[in-house]
Amino acid sequence: MQPIQIKPRWLTELAQAFNNPIDLLEFLSLNPADFKADIAARKLFALRVPKAFAEKMEKGNPKDPLFLQAMSLQEEFIEQEGFIADPLEEQKSPAPNILHKYHNRLLFMIKNSCAINCRYCFRRHFPYDEVKSGKAVWQESLDYIAQHTELEEVIFSGGDPLMAKDQELSWLLDKLEQIPHIKTLRIHSRLPVVIPNRITFELCERLSESHLNIVLVTHINHTNEIDEIFAEKMRMLTRAGVVLLNQSVMLKEVNDNPQTLKALSDKLFECRILPYYLHLFDKVAGASHFYIEDEKAIEIYRELQKITSGYLVPKLAREIAKEPNKILKG
Repeated sequence: MQPIQIKPRWLTELAQAFNNPIDLLEFLSLNPADFKADIAARKLFALRVPKAFAEKMEKGNPKDPLFLQAMSLQEEFIEQEGFIADPLEEQKSPAPNILHKYHNRLLFMIKNSCAINCRYCFRRHFPYDEVKSGKAVWQESLDYIAQHTELEEVIFSGGDPLMAKDQELSWLLDKLEQIPHIKTLRIHSRLPVVIPNRITFELCERLSESHLNIVLVTHINHTNEIDEIFAEKMRMLTRAGVVLLNQSVMLKEVNDNPQTLKALSDKLFECRILPYYLHLFDKVAGASHFYIEDEKAIEIYRELQKITSGYLVPKLAREIAKEPNKILKG
């Protein structure tokens, strides 16, 4: 008799995510009639918001910082000079699913979708149809990694790499662990904060067994995204020996003041997460309403430095196409 396969809870939550702006608005006690132009913007970039994330939004508040990150907005129709589809010139790959932008590390894009479609995403125009999943195509990527002995670190990216199931991640780990020059696996993911149940016992157990250095970089922009369920999942990862970091993006009307950024750093630290990067906004088409001028961003950052312990101040950085590393500001 075949064992009964129980669908992981996180996959059920993913399937129940909001895909229609009207449903999200009604859930948040907002009148869809007031958002007609905003609803239309979903044709530019699909809406996807897990209920677990929507539950953290303040009902009746159209200026809620989490809502602004996730809801399609009419400002996305604005065609602003200098804002382009591929601001980091990433849409070229030396091997399937590979972005080899840096000398000793590369991005391995193992999945082509996310649990939430962040409206500010610099990859909102990325040709994800070209990112294929499955062992055959992953093996081609792994062969490239094995051939490039200058590599020390593999960065799982996407899409969101934690959209891969636990058994898929375990298979990939098995393969990476067999490549002698790879020392570190870094996973960049927004899933732990939008669907905390993605962090399973099985995943933590497998990560704890690896001889690789395992780093998880969460993507969190506002303290309201963090709740006790998320905090407990981070404790699970800490017990598994995973190093926890966070990167944020400075976003207009979301976190563009030093007090909000300090509150985020403090809350992250309570979860044993160290702030890593605070990114200046990449000029991606359709998201110019999130943009903050560098001079203003640096001013905010310097105020943050004055009121926050040094180890809780993330690096202010801008990524520039074709540069061998991120450019630090501030």
